[in-house]
Amino acid sequence: MTKTELPKNWSLENLEDGRLVLNMGPSHPAMHGIVRVLLTVDGERVSDADVEIGYLHRGFEKTCENVTYNQCVPYTDRLNYVSPFINNVGFALAVEKLMGIETPVRTQYIRVIMSEISRITDHLTCIGANAMELSAFTVYFYLINAREALYKLGDSAAGGRITPAYTRVGGLTRDLPPDFKKDAAEAFKLVRKNLADSDKLLTRNRIFYDRLHNTGHISKEDAISLSFTGPALRSTGVPLDVRKATPYLVYDRFDFDIPVGSNGDNYDRYLVRLEEIQQSMRIVEQALAQLPDGPINHPDFNVSLPPKEEVYGNIEALMAHFKLTFEGVKPPKGEVYQAVEGGNGEVGFYIVSDGTGRPWRLRVRPPSFALTGGLAKMIKGGYIADIVATFGQINMIGGELER
Repeated sequence: MTKTELPKNWSLENLEDGRLVLNMGPSHPAMHGIVRVLLTVDGERVSDADVEIGYLHRGFEKTCENVTYNQCVPYTDRLNYVSPFINNVGFALAVEKLMGIETPVRTQYIRVIMSEISRITDHLTCIGANAMELSAFTVYFYLINAREALYKLGDSAAGGRITPAYTRVGGLTRDLPPDFKKDAAEAFKLVRKNLADSDKLLTRNRIFYDRLHNTGHISKEDAISLSFTGPALRSTGVPLDVRKATPYLVYDRFDFDIPVGSNGDNYDRYLVRLEEIQQSMRIVEQALAQLPDGPINHPDFNVSLPPKEEVYGNIEALMAHFKLTFEGVKPPKGEVYQAVEGGNGEVGFYIVSDGTGRPWRLRVRPPSFALTGGLAKMIKGGYIADIVATFGQINMIGGELER
């Protein structure tokens, strides 16, 4: 290896003490497809790291600037395809905030319900995949089995398992099915059973504990400095959660706790996610018990499509249907930022409107970007094998990391 073959931030002198520069990813199975980590290792210890986020060529933000606001919704599914309902809700809330409108109360309850179900699927995927990468394959099957029940639940409401595109500006595509409450109770029963089985297999397992405890550690100060949010931040002891800090929808009507850790390591992140699943089920059960009757879309035909029966027999409704379909909703000129609590932390949408039916500028605040930015600091000083546990626990989702 010659000096010209090394990256600019590495020098040959750095390697004269016996250290090696190794490439981990993007094809490494634990790197999930796009992330590349350039490691400097001293034996099995990581002495330095340079993380590259890779490319998906999604072009989410520029694509959304060329379609109507409602046409952006299917693209938000693909930001975090493990918890898409949360992205749907966050984007719709941003546009509604820009327009100065509020959706019917029933719509707000349903949005909470679907968001929390999505949060559970996100955490189940994170814990299950991380356990599998650490060779606990049985746990993966337990948790994916639980996730499957929730996917069916989401499918029954939205008509889509992975990319539901459930929200619209001012409302929802459709109401909950009649048996949703009963189906949710059955699904949660299965989730709790599979979660209890996984808890018995993992939480006090000597090997799993040793792989996660005191690995991937980050201090409270560093986590704040790096703009960490979500379970990664809460594992350090900071109880920041958008649902409590700046309540949106009807979250202030529910009784739930924000789990926090103290060590800021992989094991605390695992425990935080485990408890957040319980709290999300608690929120959904309260929301279903309180769910009011009423419409699910804003009554203004300049915001929501009129009912089909009115379109067929009312000229004003027909015109509104035509204009909304082809031109889209038209928020006033201005800019807005709306944040929601995603599975990995704060998901924010910044929109600039020029008064037309398309966003003039759209920007996403993805939690995975900050978390991946802090990965190098979290893995320095640890073993190469610890990278697998740490990367799994920050739960990088490529769609939101590289838009």
